Amino acid sequence: MKNKYVKQAYAEVSNRNKGETQFLNAVKEVFESLEPVYDAHPELAKKKYLERIAEPQRVIEFKVEWKDDNGDIQVNRGYRVQQNNAIGPFKGGLRFNQSVNLSILKSLAFEQTFKNALTGCPMGGGKGGSDFDPHGKSPAEIERFCHAFMKQLYPYIGSKKDVPAGDLGVGGTEIGYLIDEYLKHRKDIGTLTGKPLDKGGLKGRTEATGYGLCYFTEEMLNDHGKSFKGAKVLISGSGNVSTYACAKATELGATVIGMSDRNGYIVDEAGIDYKKLIKAKEGRASIENYLKYSDTAKYAENPTDLFKVKADIVLPCATQNEIDLDTAKTLVTNGVYAVAEGANLPTKLDAIAYLQENKVLFGPAKASNAGGVGCSYFEMCQNAEDSKWTFNKTDKKLHEMMVGIYHNVKDAAERYGDKENLVMGANIFGFETVTKKMK
Repeated sequence: MKNKYVKQAYAEVSNRNKGETQFLNAVKEVFESLEPVYDAHPELAKKKYLERIAEPQRVIEFKVEWKDDNGDIQVNRGYRVQQNNAIGPFKGGLRFNQSVNLSILKSLAFEQTFKNALTGCPMGGGKGGSDFDPHGKSPAEIERFCHAFMKQLYPYIGSKKDVPAGDLGVGGTEIGYLIDEYLKHRKDIGTLTGKPLDKGGLKGRTEATGYGLCYFTEEMLNDHGKSFKGAKVLISGSGNVSTYACAKATELGATVIGMSDRNGYIVDEAGIDYKKLIKAKEGRASIENYLKYSDTAKYAENPTDLFKVKADIVLPCATQNEIDLDTAKTLVTNGVYAVAEGANLPTKLDAIAYLQENKVLFGPAKASNAGGVGCSYFEMCQNAEDSKWTFNKTDKKLHEMMVGIYHNVKDAAERYGDKENLVMGANIFGFETVTKKMK
């Protein structure tokens, strides 16, 4: 960092959050990209926006006690990080995964603040979850945990205060359990988004993040004389985001040749069929089951080796930090010309820098995967209106939003001298939007 104020602000945040590596990496990436703003407007330093925006407004931590199928009591830890509500209620997903800790959730809530600002919708940033891992748990155990989790969380959320949604390990089924428990305590159907359709959910919300990722990527490609048509695509993961990114990329003319899960990955040069993938993954089964539905697919262990397969476009949609510097070098060697993030923070900072230095088009998560939270806001609107949106209405507004995000981000980067740096553009546009409302 070269700017004196930005450097001082980061030092202060680092000192206050010692040992929280994931959070500090997220802060560093944003702060560094905002240096051109502070070089051009040194008077902003007096407002101390960086220190204020990095500090969560509130962090809630609680114990979750629940019973497994043997009747034994289990104990997990739950969190909700309410980062910033300058432009609207706190908004962000709930993540159930054994890797969850406060540093990860703070990093995601910090990122969410900027992502939500990019959508143009009045939503602040937040994130939450638990170190509970749903893998290997029975449906009954997952339901009991969700009820126990919400009993602890419900006093702190509401449609005008904090609106959680799903994330890693939390899909429509889990959101259904959570809203059932919430409604026992408060009658506010708009408090959670990503709900099942029969509980106030939005048609098109399930597909939104994956579809939105492809809408953003296609606009980025078109702006550089390229498109999905005829391209070979790798998509890490095989959950909700990955599956519908596969569906939309295929619809736009690409061939998705590789996908993965925590166990391994599949390669099918003939193209992966997302409908067959959904069948293969039922009950959280291994992606290896896809071989039952395809004569041309091959399976291998070590999911990170997926990125060694030659392709044109890569959409990392699994989890954070899956693309490191060595992986980025492999992608460049293999001729990949575009990477757009479907997961939150899947690419390490040095890997992003390397991709950009080698002229790989790069769509940062806070912009490229904002479709899910954007459609969450549409669900909030639907619930407030007590109406039912059609799938086509949702999809049309999603497409318009993602195209708008791309151009806003590109224009912000161009205003500060680097129109190809969408990471910088996303951070600057989000920062400008949030700080206009901060007092």
